[in-house]
Amino acid sequence: MEVAEVLHMNGGVGDLSYATNSRLQSKVISMTMPIAEEAIVNLYCSTFPTTLTIADLGCSSGPNALMPVSQLLEAVEKARRKLRKEPIEYQVLLNDLPGNDFNTIFKSLPSFLERLKMKIGADLGPCLVTGVPGSFYGRLFPSHSVHFIHSSYSLHWLSKVPEGLEENKRNIFMAETSPESVLRAYYDQFQKDFSLFLKCRAQELVGGGCMIFTLPGRKSQNPASRECSSTWELLAVALNDMVSTGKIEVEKLESFNIPKYKPTPTEIEIEVAKEGSFVVDGIRVWDVSSNQFSNNALDGFKSSSDNVAKGIRAIAEPILASHFGDQIMDELFIKYGEIIADRKAKEKPSLVNVTVSLTKPK
Repeated sequence: MEVAEVLHMNGGVGDLSYATNSRLQSKVISMTMPIAEEAIVNLYCSTFPTTLTIADLGCSSGPNALMPVSQLLEAVEKARRKLRKEPIEYQVLLNDLPGNDFNTIFKSLPSFLERLKMKIGADLGPCLVTGVPGSFYGRLFPSHSVHFIHSSYSLHWLSKVPEGLEENKRNIFMAETSPESVLRAYYDQFQKDFSLFLKCRAQELVGGGCMIFTLPGRKSQNPASRECSSTWELLAVALNDMVSTGKIEVEKLESFNIPKYKPTPTEIEIEVAKEGSFVVDGIRVWDVSSNQFSNNALDGFKSSSDNVAKGIRAIAEPILASHFGDQIMDELFIKYGEIIADRKAKEKPSLVNVTVSLTKPK
């Protein structure tokens, strides 16, 4: 399975789309945006560029794709006016893998730019938006061309499924029953990918440029702990149930693993120090309730669990369908929602998020 070819969120704006089922991701962007706003304002006030280039990596589609850009531009414009500086040009680079639904973003651009101008004022400088399809585990932009990089809920995805997972029987991710070799394989792949990511971004950022990213992480030293694996462990239960009823071949299940990794803050710091291109300005750990998937704070267990299942389906359906086929997706996620409902009655899981602020020295 070539991850870059099949990894993308559900497109469009329908009931099962990422645009409709990304409330959690929106909440995380809102929680972490003050850190990004402070960083980009400090960058602007220390350099006063006439053109400010901002990249958002793993932008996906729907309202979240343009939400960070809007808030970052507003923060810079507020500082610019306070200092009575001339309007500047903005270049916005929206990146995701080629399978991303860029068309939905592009269709929303005219109304987005109009709202932005109404909110900020007539003296808002040109805002030029470009889509950049490609993997961020490689070069995306010209050398020394980007001032500020933002990414939210993207860097936990790996460039490929780690090698050496043959013994991860009946699991689709790291789990309590996974052998030590599986945990090591995932960590090794994270190290390779994250180091390459840092190297590429260091080449693209200007001296003094900043990068802020948030990704799902963990506090436990065990990468197979419940805080990391529960989502995929329950999906594995649903898949195993379908194996037992003959809907999925066991060989299909045992040849599938999710290409993602939730690092600890320390693991991130180690890789940043080893790669050597950046200074760590700060690392913050956040807990977010998994109920943020719900669109209604008063939802009961059943409706809330349906929303969680839809949220995971919006994220994982393309990669699951590429391996197991489209025809089982409805039944799989109905079963998954039922399993979540049973588990949520017993547990109140939270999601650990890690926000990292880096600067490339001048």
